Order: sequence, then structure tokens, then C-alpha cells
Amino acid sequence: MDIVVLPGDGIGEEIIQAGMTVLDAVDTISPLGLTYQVEEIGFASYDKTGTTLPDRVLERCRTSDGIILGPVSHMDYPDRDKGGVNVSAVVRVALDLYANVRPARTRQGLPNKVGDFDLVIMREATEGFYPDRNMFAGKGEFMPTEDVVISMRKLTRGGCHRIARRAFDLAMMRRKKVTAIHKANNFILSDGLFLEEVRKVARDFPEVEVEEMIIDASAAILVRDPARFDVICATNFHADILSDLTSELSGSLGLAGSINAGETLCCAQAQHGSAPDIAGQDKANPTSMILSIAMLLDWLGNRHGRDDMIAAAARMDSAIDTVLADPASRTADLGGTLGTQAFAKVVADTVAA
Repeated sequence: MDIVVLPGDGIGEEIIQAGMTVLDAVDTISPLGLTYQVEEIGFASYDKTGTTLPDRVLERCRTSDGIILGPVSHMDYPDRDKGGVNVSAVVRVALDLYANVRPARTRQGLPNKVGDFDLVIMREATEGFYPDRNMFAGKGEFMPTEDVVISMRKLTRGGCHRIARRAFDLAMMRRKKVTAIHKANNFILSDGLFLEEVRKVARDFPEVEVEEMIIDASAAILVRDPARFDVICATNFHADILSDLTSELSGSLGLAGSINAGETLCCAQAQHGSAPDIAGQDKANPTSMILSIAMLLDWLGNRHGRDDMIAAAARMDSAIDTVLADPASRTADLGGTLGTQAFAKVVADTVAA
């Protein structure tokens, strides 16, 4: 299978290298038939081509079997009309990778803040409150006067319906509960539309328990009792915020694996940012990137009927559990002493053991 690798900015190259070290280890045990093509994006691309995402690279991603995407420093990019394309946003929208799947769970031996839990946030990733992805032309944020900013939210019935269906499909493979997050008491039309579609999909899944919860209440309950949640389904902005919260509650944002999936293509992408302040220092925790690659393998295995890929993904995930359980084999952000590549080597050795 053909995988496009996009290292990105900041710590991207380092954590991608770490992830590939672990991926190579599972591939050595059971050859998966993967081929890789590395393409430059972000500032590395901008310095050479005048854009952070060349059209050629986007089309290369479109024809691939999967994508591994490092973090990007899009807040530091030039304006879009000067070549500063938000790579994450364009990849998700242009390739219709609408389902941003973000698991969060505690891991044995690793301190957490609220007790054991295991949940997944199913985030719609192509519309919502994000001005760079909710208009056909132009941006959904503008200033009619120098003292007024207007920002638009776009929700579509189709977008709400398909993310709800993904959430219920996932719940059927877990503990059969979906919590739909909203603010329909204020966003009466937009979140009302979202809830309409969740309820429609729910009728096709009578085995699944459904609850509807206001976003601010859900944040408070997540801090108090995250174990009550199984699959959380939410629109883009709400899910983005809650997924960082749940990952931090599990121990660290650096533990958060993530994929962006469509019907025929999937992209692994660490949930955290590019951390330019520690770039090149071998300090970054690559766990999120390693787990995201494992999620990509699992998605590919399920899509193509490849049990070996599903097993490889499980082996990577289990190796992370084993390594993190030992305080001596953690990165500095988790109280350990290992650098990025040393941590990756320990995980790779555990995979091969």
C-alpha cells in the first residue's frame, strides 16, 4: 500500500521519524507491503515553492492509500493569498476526511487526573465554526467595520448525518452509548439541525443508548466523571475543545492519537501542535504520532480486510502501554528522561519482543 508522509513543521520531522521507527519494527515482524513517499509541506515547502501545500502534493495524497501528517505551524504562516495554506484544513476538506476520530483513555501505571476511563470523540472536521473551511470562496470571517468582526458557522444536514452515523457505528463496537454534544439552547437552528440528524440516525441503532448534553455541562461532567462516556459525537469546534480536555485528563495531550477518515482515505495526524519552541531538541513526546499511525493501520486493515494490519496496530498500541507503565522509559513531559528517538527505540524493541 502507498503511504504519503508529510513531516510538517516544528517537531513534525522528529515525531514522524519516531513513528516510522515503530512502524518499521512491526513491518519487520510481519511485512505489511507498505511503501512510503515523503513530501515537503509547511515552511519547508513555502521556502522553495511559495506555498505551504503545493497542488501536486495534495493530488499525490488523493491517489494514495493513506497519509501520515505531522503537525503544522499554520498560525505562523503568511496569509493564504500569499501562499500560507492551512495544510490540516485543506487536507481534511479537499479530501473529504470528515471524521476526526480522537480516542482518550487512561493507561495502567501512568498517573491521570480523574480515574480510569476509555472514550472516543467523533468530531466532524470539514465545516462548523472554522472560517477557513466553511465557504466556497472567501473566508467565513470578516470585518464590516474596523470595530466589528463577524464569524459565520456552517452546518449541513449531510455533514451532521454522516458524522452521527460514524459515531453510532463505532458505539456498536464498544459499549453502545453515544452522547451528542450541543448548545441548542442558544444555537437553536444550527445545533438543532445537528440534533435532528443524530436522532434520525439513532432510530437505526435501537441497541445504542443515546443522550444529549449541552457543551458546558459536558465539560464539567468530563472533569468529574469521564467514565460515564463511551462515544461522544460533536460538531467541529465543540469536539476540538473537548478532545484536548479528555486527552489531558488521561495523562497528557501528548498521548492523544488521532485520524481523519473519509469513505476511501485516511490520514494519521497527532492531535497536538508543532511545538516550535522544542523543535530539533529531541524533547518531543512522539506517543500521539505513534498511536495515530497505529490507528491508520487499523483503519486500513478494516477497509481492506487485512487482519495483519489490524494485528500490527494492536501490537503498537500494546507496546505503548507497556513502555509507559515503566517510569524509567517515559519522555520528560511524563516525568521520564528519554528523548524522542530513544523513546521510539524502546517502543520498537517492545514491539519486536
